[in-house]
Amino acid sequence: MSSKAWDKIATSIFGAIAFLIVAILIALFGYILTKGLPVVTWDFLTTPSSTVRAGGGIRDQLFNSFYVLFITMIFTVPLGIGGGIYMAEYAKDTKLTGFIRTCIEVLASLPSIVIGMFGLLVFVNLTGWGYSIIGGALALTVFNLPVMVRVTEDALRTVPRDQKEASLALGMTKWHTIKTILVPIAFPSILTGAILASGRVFGEAAALLFTAGLSTPRLDYANWNPFADNSPLNVFRPAETLAVHIWSVNTQGIIPDVEQVANGASAVLVISVLLFNLAARGIGALIFKKMTASK
Repeated sequence: MSSKAWDKIATSIFGAIAFLIVAILIALFGYILTKGLPVVTWDFLTTPSSTVRAGGGIRDQLFNSFYVLFITMIFTVPLGIGGGIYMAEYAKDTKLTGFIRTCIEVLASLPSIVIGMFGLLVFVNLTGWGYSIIGGALALTVFNLPVMVRVTEDALRTVPRDQKEASLALGMTKWHTIKTILVPIAFPSILTGAILASGRVFGEAAALLFTAGLSTPRLDYANWNPFADNSPLNVFRPAETLAVHIWSVNTQGIIPDVEQVANGASAVLVISVLLFNLAARGIGALIFKKMTASK
């Protein structure tokens, strides 16, 4: 067979694979949104959930999802970027560095249920916090940290060495070169890693079952004292997120409208992740332009 024939076959195969991926995504999103969007109303979004009667909403679970995501990223982003900078710019190519890199890869491959069991032991029982937002956020930080470290390290390594060497040749210190040359150029890739980590946080359920709990206390959204038991900002209260709520109503729910609540919550979860990604990319583009002075 000629080279042109093989080229046409390869092009057709890769095109078919791309079409299959797009078709799966469209089918998945179409099914979730078709089933869930008719349920999503203003009352559904602003009404507390109910464990016994029909007509409950997802107000607290929606707030908890964004709040757990916010607390998790406070820990994950600086630690992940710092670890990636160390691995890319400061760590020497020794056996110890290779061992650390292997540990990061092993940690990244652990199932989330294992991270949840670790979080239950350390952040729930050992600390005495019980089921809490801070426990769930720390468990998810352990879950996402390897991704942020590897993405940051790879992003920094892709920066052309000429730019780094030119900066050092002009007399800039290593830290100033990292801060003003390497990180701004690598920022789009680092942002992509942060968005991927955020998506994992939003959709994670297994790790949060053992750390953040399956319930939410009655919240007073007019009380913004972070130390009050009924304050939504209290990080030491249990918090059921959207993903956990979907699992809970599907496996343990006794309310008459289990299917409607699960479908509506799934649609809200998908739309929230989509909107968060679009917003993060928009803000990231603005920050990149400001850091690099590009138009």
